[in-house]
Amino acid sequence: MGHFMAANGRAVSVMFAAAQPAKAPYEPGLGEFMTATQLRHAKLWFAARESNWDLAAYEIDEIKEGLEEARRLRPTFDGIPVAEMMKTIIDPRIVELEKAVIAKSNDRFAVAFDELTSGCNACHAAASKPFIRIQRPIEPPLTNQNLTPVK
Repeated sequence: MGHFMAANGRAVSVMFAAAQPAKAPYEPGLGEFMTATQLRHAKLWFAARESNWDLAAYEIDEIKEGLEEARRLRPTFDGIPVAEMMKTIIDPRIVELEKAVIAKSNDRFAVAFDELTSGCNACHAAASKPFIRIQRPIEPPLTNQNLTPVK
C-alpha cells in the first residue's frame, strides 16, 4: 500500500485510511423537517393569497414529500408515534387543502389552511411541544421569490 502526506507532514498509510469506518450519510432530524415544512407552509399561504394555484399545488406536494421522508426516517421521536400522528391528523387536512387548490377557491383554501395549522399545533401539543405554535404567516418568508402567478 502507498502512503500520502497528512496535513501535519507525516506519512499516513493508505491502508490505514481505507480501514477507517465510513461515516453514516447525513439524515436530517425531525426539527430540520419541521423547519422546512414551516417555510413551505408560509409560502403556501402567500401563493394562495396571490391566487397562484400552481405554486400552491407545488408547495403542498413539497410538504407531503418532506413529511413522507420525516415519517420514513423518524417514525417515532422521544417515544411519540410521529408517523402515525401525521397520518391521522395531518394527512386528511392536506387532502382538504388539495381540494381547495384544485377548486381555486380562496375561501375554501383559508378554511383548509387554518385546519392544517390547527392540526400542526395539535401534533406539537401531543408531542409535548405545546410551545411550538404555528399560525398564519404575516409576511412572506422570502423576499427573493415572486409569488404572483405567471401571466
